[in-house]
Amino acid sequence: MDDILLVGAMLLGACVQWLTGMGFALVAVPALVLLLGPSEGVTLANCASGVICLIGLVEGWRSVRVAAMVPLCVAAVCTVPAGTWLTRHLAEPVLLTVMGALVALAVLLVMCGARIRALRGTKGAVAAGALGGMMNSAAGVGGPPMSLYAVNAGWSVQEFLPNAFLYGVVVNTFSVAAHGVPQLATARWGWSALALTVGMLVGRGLAGRLSEQRARWLVLGLAMAGGLTALAKGAAGL
Repeated sequence: MDDILLVGAMLLGACVQWLTGMGFALVAVPALVLLLGPSEGVTLANCASGVICLIGLVEGWRSVRVAAMVPLCVAAVCTVPAGTWLTRHLAEPVLLTVMGALVALAVLLVMCGARIRALRGTKGAVAAGALGGMMNSAAGVGGPPMSLYAVNAGWSVQEFLPNAFLYGVVVNTFSVAAHGVPQLATARWGWSALALTVGMLVGRGLAGRLSEQRARWLVLGLAMAGGLTALAKGAAGL
C-alpha cells in the first residue's frame, strides 16, 4: 500500500510540475513525508524535482532571464544549509507542523496573487531566493517564493517556466548535496523513476489541453489538501 501511495504522489507531482514549472513539492511532499519521514521524504522530493527541472530546462534554456535569475539562485544556495539544519534538528511532529503550515501559507499567497513591494527588482530576487532556498532544503517547497517573485515581476506563464526550471535545477542540486541521497530500496527507486516518467508524459499530453487557469487551481487545491494533512498529523503529535 505504501508503494502505491509513493507512486501516486510521484506521478501526480511530476505531471503538475511539467504543466506549471513548479508544484511537484507542493503536491508530493506532504505524502512523501508521511510515508518516508521528513528527511527522506524531502530529499526524495528534491531529487525528483531536480530531474524534472533539468529535462524541462534542456527544452527552454534559451528563454532564461539570466540577469534576474543569478541573484535569485545565488541567494537560494546561501540559505540551503539553514534549511538542512532545521530538518536535522527539529522533532518530526514539529517539522511536519512547520512544513504543513508553510505549504498552506504559500498556497494562500499564490492563490491571492499577492503583490509585495519587497519582491521586486534585484532586492526582490535576493529575498525570494533566500527564502526559497531555506524552504526547499527544510521542507522541499522552495517554489512559492519564486512564484511570488514572478507574479510581482509581471511574468507570463511562458516566461516563468524556463526560469522556474533553472531555479529548480540549482536549488534542488544543492539541497540534495546538503542532505545526501535518500536511502531507499532498489525497488522503490525503480517505481519512483517509472512514476516520474509517466507523470511527465501525462503532463506533456495535457499541456495543450488543460487551460492555464484550471491547471493552476488543480495544483493549488491538491497542495492545500496535502499541506493541511501534514499540518494536522504534526499537530496531533505535538
